[in-house]
Amino acid sequence: MSTTSDPAHRTAAPRTAAEVNEDIRALWTRAGGRLSTEQRREYQRLVMEWSEARQRPPARGPRPATLPRPTRAAPAATAPTGSEPHAA
Repeated sequence: MSTTSDPAHRTAAPRTAAEVNEDIRALWTRAGGRLSTEQRREYQRLVMEWSEARQRPPARGPRPATLPRPTRAAPAATAPTGSEPHAA
């Protein structure tokens, strides 16, 4: 769980809403359910970051090379009629 919410400690890539949400939960846990003035400011900053992250489209990575390219549909399988051998 990420508990570093200091902007100086973040990577260049924007965090996901789930990552920011982890920090929000950690803040509330550390505070014991009651936020000090400083913690309230941090909470407001995290909520703004979370809101911005929710508005970004999800990151899309490169398509894995292991996925086959779409091809023509295979012929439909037929049910055995009783004269075909069963695979053992």
